[in-house]
Amino acid sequence: MPLQVSDYSWQQTKTEVFLSLPLKGVCVRDADVFCTENYLKVNFPPFLFEAFLYAPIDDASSKAKIGNDTVVFTLYKKEAAMWETLSLTGVDKEMLQKIREKSILQAQERAKEAIEAKAAAKREDQKYALDAMMKIEEEERKKIEDMKENERIKATKELEAWKECQRKVEEQKRIRREEKLHQKEKQIEEERKNLKHKSLPRNSSRYLATKGRNLENIFSEKLKEDSIPAPRSVGSIKINFTPRVFPTALRESQVAEEEEWLHKQAEARRAMNTDIPELSDLKEEEKNPEWLKDKGNKLFATENYLAAINAYNLAIRLNNKIPLLYLNRAACHLKLKNLHKAIEDSSKALELLTPPVADNANARMKAHVRRGTAFCQLELYVEGLQDYEAALKIETLLRTQYRPSNKIIQNDAEEIRNVIQGTELK
Repeated sequence: MPLQVSDYSWQQTKTEVFLSLPLKGVCVRDADVFCTENYLKVNFPPFLFEAFLYAPIDDASSKAKIGNDTVVFTLYKKEAAMWETLSLTGVDKEMLQKIREKSILQAQERAKEAIEAKAAAKREDQKYALDAMMKIEEEERKKIEDMKENERIKATKELEAWKECQRKVEEQKRIRREEKLHQKEKQIEEERKNLKHKSLPRNSSRYLATKGRNLENIFSEKLKEDSIPAPRSVGSIKINFTPRVFPTALRESQVAEEEEWLHKQAEARRAMNTDIPELSDLKEEEKNPEWLKDKGNKLFATENYLAAINAYNLAIRLNNKIPLLYLNRAACHLKLKNLHKAIEDSSKALELLTPPVADNANARMKAHVRRGTAFCQLELYVEGLQDYEAALKIETLLRTQYRPSNKIIQNDAEEIRNVIQGTELK
């Protein structure tokens, strides 16, 4: 049983209490101080000091200084008044026990609030860091896009200047041809005039007129040959009509959205960027984004995630309009714990997977799940739950039409809800 310490000294003013408690040769590290607004305890085995304070104090502002084998307390009163004693007197043990238990509960509540505030601050810091990083990456991407646009504009201007130069050269050639033709016509006209002044048979005038007309016909035909291009070769084009690709019923289909999605897919397949220095060393099939995507999928299956990312990177440089490239690269970043990049790639894939139709529903569900997983690993559970709920809505549509329910997504979403509720309870 600990020994109660009674040889302490205290002084007071109307606003403060000064308490000096000797440690009696005990190591300073072994002293344990516990203080609330109505209760003060110092435990330094085998001794124990316990005081049930006469009036409440501001325990958040009060101080304790340990040194020279003494603990000196500076306690600030909540109400300015002089105390008759330091500790309550004439109170039974049951009341003292209640005060002690109440003080412990208050301390636990404050510790809980401090932990929750620390966790909330940590989440806010992580969210701010994520937003800042995504903003920086967005600015860098915009800068690169601006550079590409400036280069494209420059190349377009150079091409237009070259076309204008070619047009001027063609115009000069045409003018020279017309001048030569005009000179020949003048020569023919002069020959006619000269022949009129000479004595010729009656038939000679008819002969010269015929000759002049023949010469005119020759030059006019030559002019036509120079100005009119050759006729195109005859051929035939075979056209095949493809069936409708969407499986939804006509009364439930969104024809406009589906046609827009097909148009975007066709444009994405045609959007190729060939101005890449690395293309000169590649084979012809290696310049195809679809071939690179399949290559990345095979590398992912063998757990060679870095090589798979390199394949997807080159495919995206060739064609940055294919959403599955970003979606597959997000899966690689998840495996390598590049969580911010996984969020960015999943968001880009969702941006390209518009409008939302049945043909891209499965890809949109995967993008939401991967982004939600990255958020949860960053302990941003609220944002992660939003993505999982969006995936569950898409999964419900697919379940009613094509396949049974996906229990994994449902279980993961339920687990995230439990984590959020558990965090709030803590």
